[in-house]
Amino acid sequence: MAGPGHTPHRGPRSGTAATAALTGALEAIGTGAYVVDAEGRIITVNSRAEEMLARSAAELVGRDAHDLLHRDAHGQRLPRSQCSMRQAFHTGRAAQGEADHFARGDGTVLPISWLITPYDLGGDKGTLVVFHTCDHPQETGRRPGAAAASLSELERLALLAETTTRLTSTLDVDEALRRLVTLVVPRLADWVVVDLITERDEVWRALVVHADGDTLVHREDLQGPMPPIPEQSPMPLSKALRGVASAVAGPETYQREPDSGIAVEQGRLFEATGIHSAAIAPIRSTREVLGALTLGRAGHPEKFTTADLPLIEDIARRAGLAVDNARLYERQRKVAETMQNHLLPQMPRVPGLQMTVRYLPAPDASQVGGDWYDAFSLADGATALAVGDVVGHDLEAAAGMAQVRNMLRAYAWALREPPSRIVDRLDEAVMHITEVAMATMILARIEETDQGHWKLTWTNAGHPPPLLISHDGLARYLTDGHGILLGTGSGRPRTDATALLPPGSTLVLYTDGLIEEPGHSLDEGLYRLRRHAAALAHRPLTSFTDQLLRRVRPAANDDDVALLALRTPARP
Repeated sequence: MAGPGHTPHRGPRSGTAATAALTGALEAIGTGAYVVDAEGRIITVNSRAEEMLARSAAELVGRDAHDLLHRDAHGQRLPRSQCSMRQAFHTGRAAQGEADHFARGDGTVLPISWLITPYDLGGDKGTLVVFHTCDHPQETGRRPGAAAASLSELERLALLAETTTRLTSTLDVDEALRRLVTLVVPRLADWVVVDLITERDEVWRALVVHADGDTLVHREDLQGPMPPIPEQSPMPLSKALRGVASAVAGPETYQREPDSGIAVEQGRLFEATGIHSAAIAPIRSTREVLGALTLGRAGHPEKFTTADLPLIEDIARRAGLAVDNARLYERQRKVAETMQNHLLPQMPRVPGLQMTVRYLPAPDASQVGGDWYDAFSLADGATALAVGDVVGHDLEAAAGMAQVRNMLRAYAWALREPPSRIVDRLDEAVMHITEVAMATMILARIEETDQGHWKLTWTNAGHPPPLLISHDGLARYLTDGHGILLGTGSGRPRTDATALLPPGSTLVLYTDGLIEEPGHSLDEGLYRLRRHAAALAHRPLTSFTDQLLRRVRPAANDDDVALLALRTPARP
């Protein structure tokens, strides 16, 4: 589908976790399927396509689909102007065709029927192609509003494939429901209603959406809390919410005397929307029933029948897996954040100094990190500042972080020595009495001099350098006092560095998650941090810290971030 002479290469997302997930989703399709990018190059294929085309994935991925596959009935290359699939591809809309031909790897020609549909490749435009062998032309030109039971097998497979790929690529419940709406409206219905069971076994009508032409209208007045699920009610929605069965319903179903509060609300739904036919199916995960999906027709004259239910059940089942994964992700994220926040300390009050801290977990909820910060009073009246990163992204890293931080506090309080000597002792302990493999850190002490200035003394164990910003916006990194990270056993001596902090200046200690970004150098991250910190120099410290995180933390960040910001008084 790209121009002739285009150099084959692997798709833009080839080899990524997103491509692997997409390939896995295509395996659920019972016929050949592949995905092309905006230029028509194949990104991924399923094993059925490999078999049907007699070509391996390595022979397909990265190749122009038109040049490689599209042929006439005699096996001759098909001119681009005569290729109906290519023309449909460039319109960017769903389409289907019959009695076309693909070239197989063994030199033979495969008669095929095909269906293509566009979808989002995480921000990039892509197209899904589903095909199967056909010996005779089949009926084409099906109306968009046709009943689910009248969809061809190819259309059903394509819809389920698109449902799988789109719903499983998000870990946000609201986004999954939004995608669900665009999948079924107006293809199957003009109303979509989603009822979800909360973690407290309460029912919440999460979504009521109507398709008005090309516009989706949310009926928030029909959304909200629902009465409890009746235990024995034979009404369709009640049975779906208990996971008992799917059913077809209409206004007449709810004209009898209601047996529960849910029946009253469902009757109100039919009355308010004008739905004359509905199909209701449970939304379930592998563990439990999560809610119910109601597809309704008010504008389409066709009624749902029981023959439509298997497809709608399949769609609801895929929605259930997406909702369950999103809920598990959020639950895990909350556990990780709660654990990390309990491990991190409260900041001491130091007269004359402003101090604020922030911790942002990794985007992946399972990645409980080893990043940490600390500040505490020393026996001689000075204040210790520390920030560090224990290597790893798991519970062991978090536990190691807690060990290192607690030992540091004990050594710093008891030894009354320069930061370099304290870190030397800590390094020995890390090597012999913990499971921590490696860690980086900065340990500093800050104290007020007799002249009313603030003096910073620090040592750096393989960590990104502190950043000092003057009140006038001059920013510089404190690169002295740098030594090797903890856990190497090198025995190299560490050094201390000292600096006077100007009045009204801001000191920033941070972990590498703030500046590191895949595909970019560390110098780029350090420059970005210095530039934005200088621009924010006059902001109140809390605003300075929040804006710095928002502006500097890379969008592609996959690490947690710990940050400690300190500001000296404007005048000594």
